[in-house]
Amino acid sequence: MIIRKAEFIISAASPSQYPNTGWPEIALAGRSNVGKSSLVNALVNRKSLARTGNTPGKTRIVNFFNINDRLMLVDLPGYGYAKVSKEEKKAWGTLTETYLNTRGSLTMILLLVDIRHEPSADDAVMMDYIRQSGRDTAIIAAKADKISRGEYNKHAGIIRTALDPYGSVPVIPFSSVRHTGVEEVWSVIEKTIKKRV
Repeated sequence: MIIRKAEFIISAASPSQYPNTGWPEIALAGRSNVGKSSLVNALVNRKSLARTGNTPGKTRIVNFFNINDRLMLVDLPGYGYAKVSKEEKKAWGTLTETYLNTRGSLTMILLLVDIRHEPSADDAVMMDYIRQSGRDTAIIAAKADKISRGEYNKHAGIIRTALDPYGSVPVIPFSSVRHTGVEEVWSVIEKTIKKRV
């Protein structure tokens, strides 16, 4: 994908604020601090289009990014962050569920997990939701710079066993530091978009 335009559109706290473009939307789901904002930045080759931080739970609303006036990347609130109140966790969950359950232009969901660790129970719940929704997906095994390339297959296999025992979903090792996996992620996105046209 040649990036000619990449811009932040809006942080939406309710469906009434979602942009009405009709473009296909690619949602990024995953635990807090797994690197969803870093994935957005790496995909468009910009350092700070999406704000990143060392504090988990930075994304507390649904952020929309216009790519080439033809698709949206949608950064969803992270789940599983322990240091917030139950009420706040519930609010984040409601935001995410509302978007996932009501957004007609949602075309694909990228599930980000940390390549170094076995997927969490929350990751498994999200994967089950994605499977039941029937939407295209790929598993992005983030933070791949934290392990050696020789360990990619081993760790990807652990993730696949936990989340996709049928072997039907791509598992893509990804690093925003090394830019590992950027082309592979764009490839699965473009394949999904072409099916929709």
